[in-house]
Amino acid sequence: MEDQRVIEHLRRQIFSLYDDRGDDHIPKHYLGEAIRALGLNPTEAEIHLLLTDLTRVERLSMQQFQVIFERLSRQKESVAPAEEFADGLRVFDKDGNGLIPATELRHLLTTLGERLTDDEVEQLIYEFEDKQGMVVYEDFIKAVLQR
Repeated sequence: MEDQRVIEHLRRQIFSLYDDRGDDHIPKHYLGEAIRALGLNPTEAEIHLLLTDLTRVERLSMQQFQVIFERLSRQKESVAPAEEFADGLRVFDKDGNGLIPATELRHLLTTLGERLTDDEVEQLIYEFEDKQGMVVYEDFIKAVLQR
């Protein structure tokens, strides 16, 4: 119960930081930032999807913000990101030995989902690529999810 009060207080504090007019509403384009400030990490595509019903609205009320936050929180609890990520990469583990080609991983990270730049991918993969150009994808996933 105390945790809920702390979360609610924090949610109100973050919301008020983005309330640039003092009218208990935040600009819709700040939704992703505000949600991320509360510890969730939705993609821009997820944010866009959540806002599809609110196309005519430019500013979100606290109630709308809470509904969206709670929906994202429930989604986060229902999916174990490491497992989901590993399942997606396992397809490229042709020998079943926990290794995938770094070239495949680079390609995936720069072309699918929320695309990363080549520089971002190099920074991520650099420490995990071995001399044969392979990556232990379980280690890679753990490190990425801890960042």
